[in-house]
Amino acid sequence: MTIIDTEPGGLADQVEGRVLRPGEDGFADAARPWNVAVEHHPDLLLVPRSPQDVVAGVRWAAERGLPVAVQSTGHGATEAITGGLLISTLGLDTVEVDAENRIARVGAGVRWAELLARTVPEGLIGLCGSSSDVGVVGYCLGGGLPILGRAFGFAAEQVRSIEIVTPDGRLRTVDGEHDADLFEVLKGGKGNFGVVTSIELDLIPLTDFYGGGIIYPGEDAAEVLTAFRAWAAGLPDGACPSVALLRLPDMEFAPPPLRGRFVVHVRFALPGDKAEGDRLLAPMRAVSTPIMDTAGPLSYLQVDLVNLDPPEPTPFEQAGVLLKEFGEDAQAALLEVAGPGVHSPLLLVELRLMGGALGRPSRVRDAVSGRDAAWCVSALGVPVPPIAELVPPAIEQVLDALRPWATGYTMVNFHGRPGDATDRARAWPPDAFEAISRAKRRYDPDNLMRFGHAVLLPSGEPVEPAIPL
Repeated sequence: MTIIDTEPGGLADQVEGRVLRPGEDGFADAARPWNVAVEHHPDLLLVPRSPQDVVAGVRWAAERGLPVAVQSTGHGATEAITGGLLISTLGLDTVEVDAENRIARVGAGVRWAELLARTVPEGLIGLCGSSSDVGVVGYCLGGGLPILGRAFGFAAEQVRSIEIVTPDGRLRTVDGEHDADLFEVLKGGKGNFGVVTSIELDLIPLTDFYGGGIIYPGEDAAEVLTAFRAWAAGLPDGACPSVALLRLPDMEFAPPPLRGRFVVHVRFALPGDKAEGDRLLAPMRAVSTPIMDTAGPLSYLQVDLVNLDPPEPTPFEQAGVLLKEFGEDAQAALLEVAGPGVHSPLLLVELRLMGGALGRPSRVRDAVSGRDAAWCVSALGVPVPPIAELVPPAIEQVLDALRPWATGYTMVNFHGRPGDATDRARAWPPDAFEAISRAKRRYDPDNLMRFGHAVLLPSGEPVEPAIPL
């Protein structure tokens, strides 16, 4: 059903931002996610200019029983949004930095690169992940696994307050003292409870940053992974390594020496200087015969050089799993399905070392998963012809191979396409999932927020009374 917003008092008459219908100029661009393997087809699209526009949009949709979806950059898009109202938050792009008190307030359309451009000259950083092109808010709502996570913990732990429009149409500012139950589950609970318009977060002082990677021939994968496991086990908490098996296409985004090759990429990030970084990385520099070595002192504005994520919108299918351990047997199982000589359609299989500050209890309760995990694994492929149909089963093959060492849970930002209710629940520890379910019954009893990795209430389930306007 297509919603025609022409009645008196229609949404376009209530907002300063743009209201777009399918086929209108700007609709396709505003609806398109960064993951271009996904195509959204909402009935109506709102690009708000203010939180009040979001209030109007949510109330308009709720009055009509229409579901509401939210998108900033669309890096986390895993499945199509069909029908309802899509709110694109890219117009909520304000950034306020209080360098003296080490606090930032960012709108829901702000990317990490935009925030870091303001904070790094002040000697401060926010805990971004492997790509600074990702939106700050969606990343933090999913917990946020930072490039310096073992040194400083999850990004969600730095969130001080959240401004959100809940499905009852109220604009709230929630924190540890105001709607504390909602504040708790928003940090890691993703988009279950409304439309976040901005967050306030703590910034971290950083003087020195060392980062980059070493790329080895893929035929040496067993040697490199064996050395990597031994090396990683002895690193201090502040050192943040990961490793990826890469099958790079013969395309321009890949450096010329790597195009069309299978390689192993060891990544390393450290809040330290060159002497410390070189000392810690020395054992891996002695392994195999590296094709490239890019590790060294960097400005934190160059953080994207650590993992070398694709800089442009890309089609991808991805899923992940958390591991209790990654030993010799797990390594052999992984290489059997994704190692040298295997004709895999996957672009990447990545292992990020957890532990350190990521394994410590949060100062304030949240819904973040992964604190009990030793490793976070992600498998990713590009679903384009002629391999499109091969990618999903290849991802599942990798996850199946590692299942004997899995915790049974995932992280919501790495989970991939959500399945049934049981599969969706794997993104959180049981106590966090229980808190999320309670909050869902209280704040969104009608499942207005039902797209993406949402916890859905069973039809006819008794719910707590909706909170009045």
